[in-house]
Amino acid sequence: MITIKQNLPSGAPITLAEDERLDEVNESIRLIQKKHGLTFGTDAYLLAAYVRKMPRADAVDLGSGTGIIPLLLLAKEKVRTVHAVEIQPQFAELIAKNASLNGVSDRLHPLCADVRTLRPADFGHEVALVVSNPPYMKTASGKRNEHDEKFIARHEVCGNISDFCACAGRILKHGGRFVCVWRPDRLTELLNAMHSSHLEPKRMTFVHADGSAPPSSVLIEAVKGAAPSLQVTPPLFLYLPQTDSAATRELTPEAKKIYGTCSFFD
Repeated sequence: MITIKQNLPSGAPITLAEDERLDEVNESIRLIQKKHGLTFGTDAYLLAAYVRKMPRADAVDLGSGTGIIPLLLLAKEKVRTVHAVEIQPQFAELIAKNASLNGVSDRLHPLCADVRTLRPADFGHEVALVVSNPPYMKTASGKRNEHDEKFIARHEVCGNISDFCACAGRILKHGGRFVCVWRPDRLTELLNAMHSSHLEPKRMTFVHADGSAPPSSVLIEAVKGAAPSLQVTPPLFLYLPQTDSAATRELTPEAKKIYGTCSFFD
């Protein structure tokens, strides 16, 4: 399951801004997070777990936030390097701090940029892998969060799903992979956006809290320029059925395996 240990003792001195906190999360990653921004959660971890090992690949994370997905990919040696693209300057700076804190500054490169204008030249070449946990709410939907950091991360203020897919289509090489997590109720929008960007969905997994709940998210892997052929895997149920006597919910064996390995494949 997602683990977050707060109020950690620090070895080397770590300077935190007033709006920051230091946590230890899965894979022993030390993560500085913004108190008013989106924090590490299930979607980010499952997305990292859904990425196949590509140890020679240079990857790009679109809308990277704190940089947690690149940190997970590097911790599990799934890729060689990651460019973490983030439009909010304060979060691009935070990614640099988290890269340094975890000793991967030579492999994790923050880039403050807009996904709507990115080109392969921004990375020196086309890349083999793009991942994204994009904003999943329309600008006018949901309650307006009082903090801009969280509002921008959740809502399509700086690009919608078509923009994110178009960016992936531009910067991926032929045969490159795009892996993302999305909302099931907006699945048709994602599939249409992928089709328009020459990204062919190849694998899809619906994630449910338990066997009685509707899917809360969907994980998709697409390949640029591939022929049509989609594998819809068995769904992932995170928890066993709720019992009245249980103080906490127990993970299913499948979820325990994924959380233990950060992989859907090991």
